[in-house]
Amino acid sequence: MTPETDYAKTPGGHHIAYQVLGDGPLDLIYVHGVSHLDGQWEEPRYAHFLRHLASFSRLILFDMRGTGLSDPVPLSDLPTLEEWTSDIGVVMEAVGSSRAALVAANDGGPMAIFFAASHPDRTSALVLAGTTARITRDDDYPGDSPEVIERLLADIDDTWGRPPAKNFVRTASPADADDAALADWWVRYQKQAASPGTALAIIRMNVATDVRHVLPTISVPTLVLRGADDVLTSSAQAEYLARKIPAARYVEVPGTGSWCWRTDGVANEIQEFLTGVRDMPEPERVLATILFTDIVGSSQHVSDLGDRRWRELLDQHDDVVQRQLERFGGRSIKWTGDGVLATFSGPARAVRCATAIREGLRRLGLEMTAGVHVGEIELRGVDVGGIAVHIAARVQAMAQPGEVLVSHTVVDLVAGSGIGFEDRGEHELKGVARSWRLFAAEA
Repeated sequence: MTPETDYAKTPGGHHIAYQVLGDGPLDLIYVHGVSHLDGQWEEPRYAHFLRHLASFSRLILFDMRGTGLSDPVPLSDLPTLEEWTSDIGVVMEAVGSSRAALVAANDGGPMAIFFAASHPDRTSALVLAGTTARITRDDDYPGDSPEVIERLLADIDDTWGRPPAKNFVRTASPADADDAALADWWVRYQKQAASPGTALAIIRMNVATDVRHVLPTISVPTLVLRGADDVLTSSAQAEYLARKIPAARYVEVPGTGSWCWRTDGVANEIQEFLTGVRDMPEPERVLATILFTDIVGSSQHVSDLGDRRWRELLDQHDDVVQRQLERFGGRSIKWTGDGVLATFSGPARAVRCATAIREGLRRLGLEMTAGVHVGEIELRGVDVGGIAVHIAARVQAMAQPGEVLVSHTVVDLVAGSGIGFEDRGEHELKGVARSWRLFAAEA
C-alpha cells in the first residue's frame, strides 16, 4: 500500500511533500533528485527496495520543491542547491527527527553531501549510491565530456515523458532491455515527476553543480556504493568520492545497473552498514495463490483505436487492476503489458479480486481472461517462479473471454466461502504432467 502523503512548509511558504513508513530505531531519509512519491510505489522492485529500507528504520521520503507532489516553482526562480538542501531539514522538523542517516541516489547526491557536511550533528551516517560530486570532466576529475553532456541534455529535451524515453531503460538497466512494463512505468514516472522544461532546467543545474570541495569536510561515517554494471556513474567517479571523503567505505554491487533499487544487493549493503546486520534471505519456497490476467483481443483493439488511444485505455486498465489488488491484498509481481501476474495469501481473495477486475474492465469496454492456482512457488527476489506459476499461466490460457478459470486445488480450498463454480471438465495443460480439472468462477 502507498503510504499517506503529508506536507512540510518551508519558511518561504513552499509545501514539501513527504511520506513516512516503518518504525525502526533509526531515522533514514532517502534523498532523490527529480522524483514522485506515489510513482515510486508503482514499480514493484522500487517498492520492494523502499520496504526493505523501512524494515530496519523509520524511512522518510520526500519530493524536493518543484518536483513530484511538492509545490511547483517557476523556471525563472529555481531553488539553489542550498535551498534544496534546506528542504531536508524542513522535512526532518516536520516528522520530529533530530538526527538521521541519509541515503542519496543519482542526482540526490550533492544535496545529501552538502547537508551531511553542513549538519554533522543532524546526520548519523551518509550513503551515496550511484551518484557523483560533479558531472563534468575537469583536469583532475574523471567526469563526462561536454559533448556527452550536450547529447544527454538534448535527449532529455526531446524525449522526457514521451515514448522514446523507454530507450533509457536499455542504458540504465541493460538486463531489463525487454521489460515492456518497466519501460512503460519509466515514461509515466517522468511525467509524474516533472514537466520536460522543469526536468531539463534541474538537470542543467546539476551539470553546473560541483561539491568536490565539500567532500573532505564530511565527518560522518560514509558508504559509497556503485553498481558494477552502472554505465552512467563510472568507477573512477565513485572511487573519487570514497577517496576524498575521510574514512569512507567503497563497495561495488553486481546486477543493479544504474538503479540502486533494481536488486536486493544495495539495500543489503545499506542495512549492514547502518545496523551491522545483513538482512536474512527470504524463504526460497512458499505456498501462494497465483493469478494471471490478460486482455482479450489486444491486437484488434490496437488496430481499431490506434496506439495513443490504446495506451490511454491500458493506463485505465492498470488503474482498475491496481485498485482491486490493493483492495483484496494482492501483490503485483509483473505487469505483462496487457495483464498482470500477482500473488495472494489466500485463494478466495484471488478469485474475488479477479472477478472484480473483470467487472471493472467491462465498464471500460474490455474483456479479459484470468487463471488462478494454488501451489508452492520459488521466490527470486521480487519475482516468482516454479511449476505452480507455470500451471496458473496455462489455466489462464485455457479460459474463454470473460472467464475466471481456476484449478481443482482452488475449489477445494475455498469451500464454505460462498464462491460458486461451474465444472469445465478435464484438460491437458501444455508442459504440465497429467490432466487437470478446471472450474469457472461464477459472477
